[in-house]
Amino acid sequence: MSTIAEVELPANEFALREALTSNLDAEFEVVRLAAHDSDRVMPYVRVSGTEASSMTETLEADPSVENVELLDDLGDELLYRMNWVENIRVIMHILLDEGGTVMEMHGRDDRWHLRILFPTRDALSATHEFCTDKGLTFSIKNIYDLKQSTGRGEFGLTENQYNALVTAVEHGYFDVPRDVTMSELAAELGVSQQALSERLRRGHKALIESALRVGDASFGSDY
Repeated sequence: MSTIAEVELPANEFALREALTSNLDAEFEVVRLAAHDSDRVMPYVRVSGTEASSMTETLEADPSVENVELLDDLGDELLYRMNWVENIRVIMHILLDEGGTVMEMHGRDDRWHLRILFPTRDALSATHEFCTDKGLTFSIKNIYDLKQSTGRGEFGLTENQYNALVTAVEHGYFDVPRDVTMSELAAELGVSQQALSERLRRGHKALIESALRVGDASFGSDY
């Protein structure tokens, strides 16, 4: 079964290391990523929180980057095309060796956050083993199977969050006025009110971040 993993990579082990660490107010979003051969990746990268002149100069000076091209300057948002040529062993392994797909990729400060679709759970395990063998960091924050019947994988919900939200909707918790109280809903799910509150809150956060693509979510909680 296809598996989605939320992972983090440290900036100092990946492409654009110098660009990220020298522009702490900038946020990088990879909007398209393709591996053309075994030693080069061509991404389209959206950058916000900086100016075109300074960012272009920074990118051109970054040793992991070649052929930087500014495609669009919208003032508060820049779109670049470039080649990544260094510190890309992890992404090459994911794309070429395991047949994975990078669904989302955001970089800021000292790390990258990725949402990756692997064709099997074994492909994810193989990637983790590859990084361990190479002395690279591959921090898995959350893993979930892609179940089309529920759709929770698409939005980064844990099973507990998904069940809490669906049960709340089915019992009218979000209706105005409400048809069920928090206490009654918690009893239905067999959990405490505090646990239910946490699941609903974190489930809402995951849905909003996925739908609106804001921030860099961490999906490490069991709730």
